[in-house]
Amino acid sequence: MASQIQPHSPRQPIAVGILGATGAVGQRFVQLLADNPWFQITALAASERSTGQRYAEACTWRLSSDCPVAVRDLPVQPCEPGLDCQIVFSALPSSAAREVEEQFAAAGYGVLSNASTHRMDADVPLLIPEVNPDHLGLIEVQRQRRGWGKGFIVTDPNCSTVGATLALKPLYDAFGVRRAVITTMQALSGAGYPGVPALDILDNVIPYIGGEEDKLVHEPRKLLGAWSPEEGRVIPAELRISPSCNRVATRDGHLETISVEFERRVGVDDVITALRDFRSVPYALGCPSAVEPTIVVRQEPDRPQTRIDRDAGRGMAITVGRVRPCEVLDAKFVVLAHNTIRGAAGGSILNAELMIARGMIA
Repeated sequence: MASQIQPHSPRQPIAVGILGATGAVGQRFVQLLADNPWFQITALAASERSTGQRYAEACTWRLSSDCPVAVRDLPVQPCEPGLDCQIVFSALPSSAAREVEEQFAAAGYGVLSNASTHRMDADVPLLIPEVNPDHLGLIEVQRQRRGWGKGFIVTDPNCSTVGATLALKPLYDAFGVRRAVITTMQALSGAGYPGVPALDILDNVIPYIGGEEDKLVHEPRKLLGAWSPEEGRVIPAELRISPSCNRVATRDGHLETISVEFERRVGVDDVITALRDFRSVPYALGCPSAVEPTIVVRQEPDRPQTRIDRDAGRGMAITVGRVRPCEVLDAKFVVLAHNTIRGAAGGSILNAELMIARGMIA
């Protein structure tokens, strides 16, 4: 429990770098880290076409707030070890992430990755700090197997997995969850920039996103699985998920409808109580990006709505609404999560904060 852990905080901001700093998720990392009291951005890295330029020249800033002044003159460097920092946040595309992230970890850097490449590796933590903080025990297994000293790789899940798993966690713990049917309505920003061509998405819903459904089948089972220190592995949860993933014409915020079957009879009031009673371990440890409540439960019949609710808890909370009986399974509800904050950069930053609070990064 969080109350049994003596929380740590850094004596001075920890030097961090960002890999893939000019892209959509990289920019979100820059925005969120610039105001974080536990970190200082000291290195920015991107592809060869950007290296050698000032960040303000190399990056076409796409977020609503201005590019932070502190990083505008930083030079963009190659994505290779030698960056002046202790940890790196990776916003690299999956095609480049495996080799580059492993090079950094082997060189002694801590790698907090948003890429999908290493998520299902048996010795790599797939982490949502409020869900499975004990899975950080895999880091020692990882170092022993791969011959890494201080280096490590920790990943955060797919953006649609985050909202679904945060909502399922209190229900899984309280009642057991046998099966879940999940339908996603995923924002355009989930496809990066420039995303989906306008003539494909205007007046349309695209009922296919490559690789998304497979991630929703497997990632929650790892996240909700049991950490076995004796075996040095995570035992996947016995949970079956049937997902359908759709791209819709919203800018930010992934909306999901979820129907669940429990291991025992459960009423709607019990489901709402379990969601509302959920408490955040990283919030109790003083992590700057953590929020309480992490799960916002709304009673209105037409909430959550993407435009209205995606920024709940500075984008780090998920919103659950329309909790009601399911005619086929046991209960159903709607979940909304901000995909580029909670589901991407913000999630990776919170992973690093949890490690600091637990004395794993100093």
